Formats: sequence, structure tokens, C-alpha cells
Amino acid sequence: MDTKKIRLDYQVILNIIEPEKKVLDLGCGNGYLMFLLAQERNAKVQGIELDEKAIYRCVEKGLSVFHSDIDSGLSEYPDKSFDYVILNQSLQQVKKIEFVLREAMRVGKQVIVGFPNFANLKARWMLFFGGKAPISKSLPFRWYDSPNVRFLSINDFRNYCLQKGIRIIKNYNLGKKKPVKFWPNLLALNAIFVIENGGVKE
Repeated sequence: MDTKKIRLDYQVILNIIEPEKKVLDLGCGNGYLMFLLAQERNAKVQGIELDEKAIYRCVEKGLSVFHSDIDSGLSEYPDKSFDYVILNQSLQQVKKIEFVLREAMRVGKQVIVGFPNFANLKARWMLFFGGKAPISKSLPFRWYDSPNVRFLSINDFRNYCLQKGIRIIKNYNLGKKKPVKFWPNLLALNAIFVIENGGVKE
């Protein structure tokens, strides 16, 4: 498979996860990331998704997916039962943010969190000069049909991890086609963090 044709955030996650690891994808959508991990990394993948249509698409790919709301927790999974838990492009849709992150770090040795950077320059420009809620490739929804309930920046998430005692192992800041190395909170469209429990404060 030509990885250059794969979405940039998926490429990054593929590079993070070593072969033959156990992976749980929370809010897995149509399962394409899980499919890639199974094909390219021989990973043992499992997903959780609320949308029934998305689940059907996962099943069509031969993937194991459970119909559940991640806000309700992961009580059916033992501690550290997965090498990685993925929350990619779903964190901003979570209502019980601290609970979900604690659960993800409980069942996963490491957690991969990916989210759109709401503080990027284009979003700021549209809000300041247009006076309207920003719409972009990383924020494609209108204010009234958006599934997002959280609006966070890269700096917001870094500060959150610091306050809660969450250890940041790696951080990738992404533009449209390549990583962003300078002023990521201003220029990056998306961010991916690899985190683990460093003694999470309640």
C-alpha cells in the first residue's frame, strides 16, 4: 500500500504503533485506521463506535467493533489490556473528558490522542475578520451540525496534561500535507499526542 496516499494523521499513527500490538480505537468511525493497522502492522485491532452506519462499514472490512458510547466507560476491559488506545478526532466530541481519558490510560499502556487545533491561524482569521464560526478542512462542520462539544488548542491540551499529571511521550503537529515545526499552536491544523498515566490527579 502506498502510504503517501494515506491521510497524514493516519500515517503518523501507523509510524507510532509497532507491529503485532493490541490496539483499541475509541470512536473508530468507518474503521479505516483499524484496517490500515491490521494490514500494515499486523495489529490486533478492536474498535468502539456509536454510529450504527459506521459500524456496518467496519464489519464489511472484517473488523471487530462494539456498539457503545465511550462516555459510558470501558469497564469491560481489564487494566493494561491493550498496548495502545486511540482517540483520534474523537476527543473533541467527548462529554466526560477526564473520565474517558482516565479509562483510556487505565486499559492502554499508552494512549494516542489526535484532535483539530482550534487555535490555528485560519480559524482565528475567519473568526476575527469574518465574525463567524470557522470552517476548514480540519473543522469542516457548521456551528449547528457540528458533533464537536470541545474546542481546544495544542496549548490547551499541553496545559491540561501538566495540570493532571499526564505524561506526554511524543507530540506531532500537522499541517495540511506535512508536519509543522514552528509555532504549532498558530500554524498546525491537527495535533497528535502520545500520553501515559504519570499519576493522574483527580
